Amino acid sequence: THFGRLYIDKKGRPGLPTRLMVGLHLLQHAKGLSDEAVCAAWLENPYFQYFCGATYFQHKLPLDRSSMTRWRKRAGTEDLDKILAETLAAAQRARAVEPKAFERVTVDSTAQTKAVAHPTDSGLYMRAIEWMNRFADRHGLALRQSFMRLAKRCRVQVARQIHSRAHKQALRVVRRMRTFTGRLLRDIVRKIGEDLQLQEAFKPVADPIFKLLAQTTNSKKKIYALHAPEVECIAKGKARTRYEFGTKASFAVINAKSKKGSDRVQGQYVVGARACPNLPYEGHTLKDQIKRVERLTGTKVKRAYVDQGYRGHGVTQTEVYISRARGITSPTIKRELKRRSAIEPVIGHMKSDGKLERNWLAGAHGDAVNVLLVAAGHNIRLLLTWLKSFCAFVMALSMAVTKTKNYADYSQLAA
Repeated sequence: THFGRLYIDKKGRPGLPTRLMVGLHLLQHAKGLSDEAVCAAWLENPYFQYFCGATYFQHKLPLDRSSMTRWRKRAGTEDLDKILAETLAAAQRARAVEPKAFERVTVDSTAQTKAVAHPTDSGLYMRAIEWMNRFADRHGLALRQSFMRLAKRCRVQVARQIHSRAHKQALRVVRRMRTFTGRLLRDIVRKIGEDLQLQEAFKPVADPIFKLLAQTTNSKKKIYALHAPEVECIAKGKARTRYEFGTKASFAVINAKSKKGSDRVQGQYVVGARACPNLPYEGHTLKDQIKRVERLTGTKVKRAYVDQGYRGHGVTQTEVYISRARGITSPTIKRELKRRSAIEPVIGHMKSDGKLERNWLAGAHGDAVNVLLVAAGHNIRLLLTWLKSFCAFVMALSMAVTKTKNYADYSQLAA
């Protein structure tokens, strides 16, 4: 019912079923597959087809891979919130988690890296020159000089010298590539002239290049990738990765401890996920994250456990406890505060098993969509693990009952 507005059958090709599209995205992020891979897996896996609403085994795909891209563009973050909320509702129906577990959550943030190369000045200038030459070839513009041969030679020279003793010479070569980029840009602008159609076509190419040429070392909002201008530099302070390039993402998971063999809790379910563009202070994102958790679960959050990066959060409606806090006398709160670090392996699983480590979706909308789908995929993986353990328990119980019955029949026959 909620996704009905995305289904159109009045003109053109009839829309694809909502269950098919939602099911494909859940399977994609539960297995960590690409659009092409999940379509290929759907074609050969009858369980995937049944999960997506098929009534008989199909030997031909009912959609093209690009249909998933167009469906994601039409869907908003509020629509995808419904998918995440439904995974939590399914966990409650399966008795994999109790509703009271949503009252105590752990909140933390991480970096969602974008599918971009490590930004270097020489690489950005080389890509800008390639873009402008491609535009000129496509629209039949005769350039005075393409600079492709010179730029390639300069790129190789910079790669050899930038980390050697010839560092200053490499910087001079980078400045030469910057000159090439500016000359080529001005040449194309002169050739376009007053042609409004070409000006409109050149604007998506020219805007990031103008910004690239204008930025300096002290610029606040820099361009790190021409095809993804929304990418931000996130300083992590880690020895292996000093900087990550992408968008900050905030996650909230339940704080309750997993009890194996029980029908209560079987994993740290993600109850809230959101992208945080423009590098906000973590404490300023806590209030919105708690509201999102309450909207998705329908349960009032009583306690939230965070790390020291959330100091100065300003939340008053919910009890917030920061790690390494002193003066806590309650043994329950002490025990739950120790569980705060349990969110770290959850984020690690979403990066290794899901698609949080490498976001391939374009634009800021793609960042928000990927965060929500990654969280839904993590919950689906936990539900599958819960169902496997439940089925194993039922099979062991039935075998025990069968053995007991056979033993009783044999004893009666012997008597």
